[in-house]
Amino acid sequence: MSTLLKPNHIGRKISRIRELKDMKQEALAQALGTNQQAISAMENSENVDEEKLIQVAKALGVSVEAIKNFSEEAIFNIIGNTINNNDNASMNSNIQYQPTFNPLDKVVELYERLVQAEKDKVEYLEKLLKGR
Repeated sequence: MSTLLKPNHIGRKISRIRELKDMKQEALAQALGTNQQAISAMENSENVDEEKLIQVAKALGVSVEAIKNFSEEAIFNIIGNTINNNDNASMNSNIQYQPTFNPLDKVVELYERLVQAEKDKVEYLEKLLKGR
């Protein structure tokens, strides 16, 4: 059942937070000192005792309240707003961006530095060979 039908399904909320953090059940199990099957059972449970919930929250790097109040709809709204704000910001910055240097000059400068580094390396190696 989805969190839409069971808004207080704590196990499903734990599962979604774990997935959003790109964490596998095995990793959470290891952090809690248990096995993957126990995590699966917990994520299928509508309720989780408070002590276990505190441990899970710590392992996931979130607060107990974050788990209890987790809402996929809220996450999607946050992500959507962030993407829209970033798109607008990047569009504005692309319009206003005027480089104060010639990019070709920067490439030449980098090439010259690389050539000098190679010369220095050859000189160093020649000194090592002469010292033998």
